[in-house]
Amino acid sequence: MGARLAVVSGGGTGIGAAVAGGLAADGFDVLVVGRREEVVAEAAARLSAGCGRADAVRPVVADLADPDQVARVVAAVGDRPVDAVVNNAGGYLGGDTGTLAGTAAHWRANLDANVLTAVLLTEALRPALRRPGGRVILVSSIAAQRGGGGAYSAAKAALHGWAYDLATQLGPEQVTVNVVSPGYVADTEFFGDRMTPEGHAKRVAATLVGRAGTPDDIAAAVRYLAGPDAGYVTGQVLGVNGGSVLGR
Repeated sequence: MGARLAVVSGGGTGIGAAVAGGLAADGFDVLVVGRREEVVAEAAARLSAGCGRADAVRPVVADLADPDQVARVVAAVGDRPVDAVVNNAGGYLGGDTGTLAGTAAHWRANLDANVLTAVLLTEALRPALRRPGGRVILVSSIAAQRGGGGAYSAAKAALHGWAYDLATQLGPEQVTVNVVSPGYVADTEFFGDRMTPEGHAKRVAATLVGRAGTPDDIAAAVRYLAGPDAGYVTGQVLGVNGGSVLGR
């Protein structure tokens, strides 16, 4: 059997790039998918160099909320079996909610970015998942468990219910489906210029371990779930949040 293949959405920066680099270090060939061509191309080159394997990480430019563009990922996979699909694309999208039309647009944008991207990518690659042994991993958020993010919280929570359904469907085929739910991770593009020193301190103080998370903290959980030792773990939500939300 050749190298295992992983597909990581939102793989150009932050958590996604850390996941892609970690999986490449574990011996996977990795496709990093993102909307920004320069970003994903740079990440692929940097991560390939970091693991010492030329072209170990390859870029695919696609907006995964567009069904036609999802086909680019399927074409890049070709006839190889897919060992892991990591649905990391998404984020908090603001908007004018002062009108019903604005509210509708705001909710649709968050659902498209966080739910539809995962559904379309996973469904497109579902026939290619390795059986037995395939892995589907969804990256959620602490906001799904404690609220505070409005439409973003609801969108991430939707991933949990869908993961339970998908785990039930794919379990008999020995394909696992799990969710990783990060807490506050400082070194990402998530907050943009919204984060203040006070906001950072408040989030760190909410943890039990007294520090912010790192992309590598989240990547470590994904690497475990994508690996051979996690074959008996499915339909689970793994919180990686420093204890800011206790297990539930």
